[in-house]
Amino acid sequence: MPSVTLKGKPYEIKAKIPKVGESAPDFTFVKKDFTEGTLYDDYEGLVKVLIAVPSLDTGVCQAEARRFNEELSKRAGVVGIVISMDLPYAMTRFCTAEGLANIVTASDYRYSDFVGEYNTSIIEGPMKGLSARAVFVVDQKEMIRYAELVPEIGQEPEYEKVLAAVDKLL
Repeated sequence: MPSVTLKGKPYEIKAKIPKVGESAPDFTFVKKDFTEGTLYDDYEGLVKVLIAVPSLDTGVCQAEARRFNEELSKRAGVVGIVISMDLPYAMTRFCTAEGLANIVTASDYRYSDFVGEYNTSIIEGPMKGLSARAVFVVDQKEMIRYAELVPEIGQEPEYEKVLAAVDKLL
């Protein structure tokens, strides 16, 4: 089974993540107002950067959200979607306090639909049930054009590669 590490110790995740060239699985999430949305219905026609993080209550996840907020604000036709098991209240509180207006939050707490469809669920250890850190770039026709499972949970993704994939689609 695939795994990620936390401080060097390996922990298994659900299965292999979707690959570049595959259709991006649709998923249901909870918005900041506790209504539900889906990837396909809410962001049709846009380039989507799916930013899966364990929790916005951690420094690395916060740094990642800030960086994607800044970088994606420079690009039209793209949306950054931060996905975690955090409750919508917590996600909104962090983004509001930080002034992060160029990314949106998608809570996976209700159905675990994202972690199930994208296979990022950590299935053992102290972070069991949370999402591993991963980034997917999905084009306007719902195809995956970039996929990264960050091997060490405490590290940030390869921003330059993510942004290069986004720029190819704009």
